Amino acid sequence: MLALASSPAFAGAQRYEPLAASVRAALHSAVADRASPRLVFATPDEGYQWLDEMSIRLARLVPDQQSRLDLLTTVQYEAKRAGLDPQLVLGLIEVESRFRKYAVSRVGARGYMQVMPFWVDLIGTREQNLFNLRTNLRYGCVILRHYLDVERGDMTRALARYNGSLGKKSSYPKKVLRAWETRWAWPDTGVRPVSGKQRVSGKHRVSGKPPAVRYMGEPQ
Repeated sequence: MLALASSPAFAGAQRYEPLAASVRAALHSAVADRASPRLVFATPDEGYQWLDEMSIRLARLVPDQQSRLDLLTTVQYEAKRAGLDPQLVLGLIEVESRFRKYAVSRVGARGYMQVMPFWVDLIGTREQNLFNLRTNLRYGCVILRHYLDVERGDMTRALARYNGSLGKKSSYPKKVLRAWETRWAWPDTGVRPVSGKQRVSGKHRVSGKPPAVRYMGEPQ
């Protein structure tokens, strides 16, 4: 059993803020959806290509292939569902937890996206576990989307708010954006992709269609 990892360097500490009833209801609805994660691409070939490349990049931090496929598929689905760039979310996870599922910060933020537990009481239900892959990524993406809306699309301020450093001197937003641009960029985002020198052995490539992965347009 994995032990709890403590104190990621830039772990999130989202601050509790009262929400208007309408906002709270919308966020509750957003975290309640239980549709199965699937890759959201126009064609299966695009999905294969993305999953193959991201699996290569992630292999050093998540050695188990099935764990990587599950994580990447869920990141891509939840990010797209929230209107976020999946590559940004990968950069955020790298900075927040270094892709450690059971990471816990000094202030209690949990999981891949370092979600503060108060969010479960605020917009979720008590049985939701923030160490669960799907639950953690769902909450993290919904919260970041909420902060982007609050900040009217200002990514730097939204990231600072996510990390609890808004109004403070912090390198956190730059670290996330740098990770996105230099290690997780994908051609269709308009940002320069990672160079070939940063690739790892082809033994980590994905062969065939991973189980439990659906593509946009396929039946549920």
